[in-house]
Amino acid sequence: MTDRQDRQASSGPLLLDTMLGKLATYLRMCGYDVAYALDEGVEADDALLDLAASEDRLIVTRDRELARRAGESVLLESRAVEDQLRELATAGFDLTLPSEPQRCGVCNAALARVETTDPTPAYAPDPGEMAVWRCPDCGQHFWRGSHWDDVAETLTEL
Repeated sequence: MTDRQDRQASSGPLLLDTMLGKLATYLRMCGYDVAYALDEGVEADDALLDLAASEDRLIVTRDRELARRAGESVLLESRAVEDQLRELATAGFDLTLPSEPQRCGVCNAALARVETTDPTPAYAPDPGEMAVWRCPDCGQHFWRGSHWDDVAETLTEL
């Protein structure tokens, strides 16, 4: 880990490099504002550094050179997402699921609760029977189902 330990644990906005796509989903489920390099259309280190600076995001990377150039970053050593999560927990990141989904796991937008009378796609539960959230940007629907439970179990085992 590099500088900025206080910020790391504060849940400030993050920028994950191209090697950390699966980690981005986990962190979004934990409520973090996570920009993922490939979603943002940036791969080159200079572009990542510029984006992090313009949006005041902390870079999370496995790339030693990028971490060194960023100065303020989180350098992860592990390849497996569970081990990456363990490294972040050790660094002070809160890796618990909030009581309700807050961010879209696909595009990172803030979620909105679906009214009990609003229609949902066939793959989503009836919002009159179970709480459902919708992403206003990409249209994905989320609820606390088996995937939520699987992620909660993974995070508990850290």
